[in-house]
Amino acid sequence: MTIHTAIPVTPPGDEVNASGHRFDHQRQWQAALSLRFEADSRDGAVPITRLTRRRHHGPLRVQRPFYPEGRHGCCHVYLLHPPGGLVSGDALQITAEVASGAHVLLTTPAAAKLYKADRNGVAWGQHTHLTVAEGATLEWLPQETLAFDGSRGEQTTTIALAGSARCLGWEVLALGRPVGALPFISGHLEQRFRLTRDGKPLWIERQSLDPLHPRFIGTWGQGGCSVQATLWAVGLEDEPAAIEALREGLAPSPHWAVTRRNGVVLLRYLGHERNDAWALCQQAWQILRPLMTGLAAHVPRIWLT
Repeated sequence: MTIHTAIPVTPPGDEVNASGHRFDHQRQWQAALSLRFEADSRDGAVPITRLTRRRHHGPLRVQRPFYPEGRHGCCHVYLLHPPGGLVSGDALQITAEVASGAHVLLTTPAAAKLYKADRNGVAWGQHTHLTVAEGATLEWLPQETLAFDGSRGEQTTTIALAGSARCLGWEVLALGRPVGALPFISGHLEQRFRLTRDGKPLWIERQSLDPLHPRFIGTWGQGGCSVQATLWAVGLEDEPAAIEALREGLAPSPHWAVTRRNGVVLLRYLGHERNDAWALCQQAWQILRPLMTGLAAHVPRIWLT
């Protein structure tokens, strides 16, 4: 016997369907994840980084902590968003606190997808706030973000460092789906980055990606490129030597450059190849991590699946 279940459909112009979901400009689906990591030395002289707080609301989760670098090594944690992408009305809040002496690597199991906005043009939002205490280290290494044509939303990343805290991270963004001949020709993305130490701004950046704006295709702006990446490292003892190591270790290309400002080393990529951008960032991380932490880069297993 086949059972047919009626699915409520919102007629054009209606704001709320029979199940109570909104489809107008007030549409919003919230999800939040709050994490805290602490260095625990109860089991011996060498502290172990433990996940001591894990709170969530909606479709945001983490798997159990992994210790591929040894029990007293860096704590690897994968951030999970089961829907696999952001649609109109999604509102994600991610916060992570790394306490003194802890060392954490946060990544994701797959690329994040930013889907086309609904017929009302409702935007999505993703806001990440990372706090790193004195003597702690955070590696923020999410897999790339894929923004489909027509996507509309705002992405903010705030990193607050205290004292001698260290942070190494990246953001890789690919626009459109070139393989499917579906370029990013409509929509609007807003990206904001803010990095501070003891409340003092080190790096503040705002980027507006609008394919209808002259900056998007102008040689003084995006230049028509569909892929961009930014890698940052703060807490290096010898920044000039680190920059030299990058220039010697990375293949020369007109698509990337490296500089430093206010104690932050910045590596930029601007081009058309998502795989090249990802490989560049991963290679740069493998060069910088030993210089920052004294530890060789240990690729998260999830990247290899």
